Amino acid sequence: MKKKEKKQNEQNKEEITPEDNSIEIERSETKKNDAEEKVSAVESMDEDQNIENELVVRINELEDKNSELNDRLLRRVAEFENYKKRTENDQLNLLKYAGEAIIVKVLSIYDDLQRSLAHVDDDNNSKSLKEGLILVTDNFTKILTDLGVKKIEAEGNQFDFNLHEALLQQPDNNVEPNTVLKEVEPGYIYKDKVIKHTKVVVSVAAEQENKSDQSE
Repeated sequence: MKKKEKKQNEQNKEEITPEDNSIEIERSETKKNDAEEKVSAVESMDEDQNIENELVVRINELEDKNSELNDRLLRRVAEFENYKKRTENDQLNLLKYAGEAIIVKVLSIYDDLQRSLAHVDDDNNSKSLKEGLILVTDNFTKILTDLGVKKIEAEGNQFDFNLHEALLQQPDNNVEPNTVLKEVEPGYIYKDKVIKHTKVVVSVAAEQENKSDQSE
């Protein structure tokens, strides 16, 4: 019986051909490739997962930074709006109370005048009234000077249309033509600007006056 089985096995071995071996090799290679592909797929999945995790972390960081920048921007906008409102209020107050400093100075002169007028009816007050008015005038002149206001000197100077306004021409051979003979109404300069021209009488030569009369 054993001899029969041994013989059968030998027959089976003899029946395996080279083609069968080739098929087995191919199957083995296929299984190997499949296993390698599975390993590669797993590794690829792990790599994709790592990339995804890194992207999520990066996105969270960017969102935090964006939120911080938005907060800072909102604070800056609020600060600018507050600054703008303060500036507008300051400008409005500046325009509204622009004359405050001048009024305070003028009020002191007004008080002096009130005190002087209070003694108008007193006996023998002409001298004290005059002294009071002189004092008030001096104080007022000082205030105007401090503010940058000065009187235009006109009489005896050559007529200047930038400073003077001629109301009348008068013949006078004792002075040069276009000389200011008389100041009718004073003029003033504020800093470097003429705010009121001096109204004056201006000299002309007698011959010129005669010619003017004849032409008329």
